Amino acid sequence: MDKLERMRREFHKKICTTLIYMKRDNIPSMADVASEGSKNISRALVRELDFAISKGKTEGQTAGKGFEDLTKDFLEKVFDYLRHVRPGQWRFSVHEEISAFTQYKHLAELTHILKTGVEKNARTDLKSVLGDYLVTPDIVILRKPLSDKEVNQKTRLISPSGKPHLTPLRKINSESEILHASISCKWTIRSDRAQNARTEALNLIRNRKGNTPHIAVVTAEPLPSRIASIALGTGDVDCVYHFALHELQKVVKKVGNETEQEQLDMMVNGRRLRDIDDLPFDLAT
Repeated sequence: MDKLERMRREFHKKICTTLIYMKRDNIPSMADVASEGSKNISRALVRELDFAISKGKTEGQTAGKGFEDLTKDFLEKVFDYLRHVRPGQWRFSVHEEISAFTQYKHLAELTHILKTGVEKNARTDLKSVLGDYLVTPDIVILRKPLSDKEVNQKTRLISPSGKPHLTPLRKINSESEILHASISCKWTIRSDRAQNARTEALNLIRNRKGNTPHIAVVTAEPLPSRIASIALGTGDVDCVYHFALHELQKVVKKVGNETEQEQLDMMVNGRRLRDIDDLPFDLAT
């Protein structure tokens, strides 16, 4: 077993032992009790993962926060082994408002103007047009700007007073970190949560000044049709990642119906759904 697979299994073990518990009638906590397909796939998925399940009940919000933290830790640990592929100073964090980062600094100024410099009626009209643009992603991956010393490691490419004087990658131009990736974590997916993920993604795309960060969704949702509500289509989310896609594919073939199998195959073959172990490599591109 290689290093990545060991790290992936440890990630699964932590999720099983801390987040997943059994409801009545032996139904795993990420299942929708109103859906037979969700219950069947969830039960089979827990058996396939083959780790002990948490004895205590984990409430929905607590499970969501735990899923964010475990996902962030897994990605950070794997990405650390890819720094030779993607050099730089990186920081992984949870729940930071995007206005602190280079591409979105102007949003902080806009918020200040809306709060203090516009009369109340105009403020309401502007907010209705602009929407809720201040996104706070579940997980952010940030790149720190480079000092001239770092830039000049191979040769004296630039001098302190020289150009380029606008790029945010150069620390002398900007102290703000660059948002490299925004990751939304969905322990389960319902229609309202699917819409939230798309809204966040579109706000990141529309309101940026500079490059678009990677925009991804990570989920533990067992039902292919609900994963498809976020995964299918292009233009907002780069890709959806399942915490245990390889195991999910196996169990859907065993206990899923024909439609569920087709949906899952379509998302995977259409490059809209990948496993969590693909995400660190996609972040290194």
